[in-house]
Amino acid sequence: MKKKSNLKSLDQFVDEQYGKKGTTKRDKFEKGYEGFKLGFLIQQARLEKGMTQEELAEKCGTNKGYISKIENDIKEVRISTLQKIVELGLGGHLELSIKL
Repeated sequence: MKKKSNLKSLDQFVDEQYGKKGTTKRDKFEKGYEGFKLGFLIQQARLEKGMTQEELAEKCGTNKGYISKIENDIKEVRISTLQKIVELGLGGHLELSIKL
């Protein structure tokens, strides 16, 4: 007798919890996920550079608390500020795209 697996893919889980793509609940979830992803990307880049939040903040002209809030998706960031964080703070280059 074969045991039934309770494992689900991430897509299956998200569909069950937030509905199919295009629904209001799913759209709200995905918008929130994009904000989280941005903060996570900044945090990973900072850690890869071996920098503390305080060091990053100092390089881009802000404070540690602000960097922490962005990384933890508590605070939204303006594109101009994001550009300073990426370019001045992390020594990278910010590229944006719009997908239709």
